[in-house]
Amino acid sequence: MYAEERQQAMAELVAERGRLSVAALAEAYDVTTETVRRDLSSLARLGLVRRVHGGAVPASSLKVLESGLSERDQANTAEKDRIARAALDLLPPAGGTVMLDAGSTTSRLASLLPRDQRLTVFTHAVPVAARLVALAHHDLHLLPGRVRSTTQAAVGADTVEALGRLRVDVAFLGTNAISVEHGLSTPNSDEAATKRAIVRSARQVVVLADASKIGSECPVRFADLVDVDVLVTDTAIDPVDRKALEAAGVTVVVA
Repeated sequence: MYAEERQQAMAELVAERGRLSVAALAEAYDVTTETVRRDLSSLARLGLVRRVHGGAVPASSLKVLESGLSERDQANTAEKDRIARAALDLLPPAGGTVMLDAGSTTSRLASLLPRDQRLTVFTHAVPVAARLVALAHHDLHLLPGRVRSTTQAAVGADTVEALGRLRVDVAFLGTNAISVEHGLSTPNSDEAATKRAIVRSARQVVVLADASKIGSECPVRFADLVDVDVLVTDTAIDPVDRKALEAAGVTVVVA
């Protein structure tokens, strides 16, 4: 089966089933998961499907899907581990300030922060704070706000107000989706407002996102590509997507 035939068949199957995972599509068409991700990126650019975490839904679907943190933490684990390790090279020098967004990959980064380099770390994510609270060599600040059970992160007016008073060296940001056309996006407006405030608080914005999120879109945009300095992703990124992101001014680091 030629790639074009396979992609058309995938689009028809997604439309028929409503949602399909990358793993299920790989099994159905006897190809690798990396091939499926590239196919879905191509189909998303053509408007035939909409990428979501771990798979795709029909482009016409109006349902907003937001997976919980525990579900996201179990997806693409090897890729997220590599991304977190690569992000260590982007930390500021000792004595610098860091903002860690909520997310499964940023939580991995928190666990890897060096013990011989004192940093001031701000976060609104309870799991991130839990990983850092025992490390006395880092100066940890947990931001206020209402904690959402889905992301286990503080959001709302208090969180946004606190972020408005900050200026950090580097913000490590998560995202549900990233595309050239729609920028960075998420399903929830409160999460979007918090992420938008994180972007404004940082001198440098580093996005940590595995390749499954590239080329997909969620309803609420919180940043344009011009707001992003660096994207750290994995080797499954489609070369076409990488070229488009770099043309938009984003430095792409492949872990």
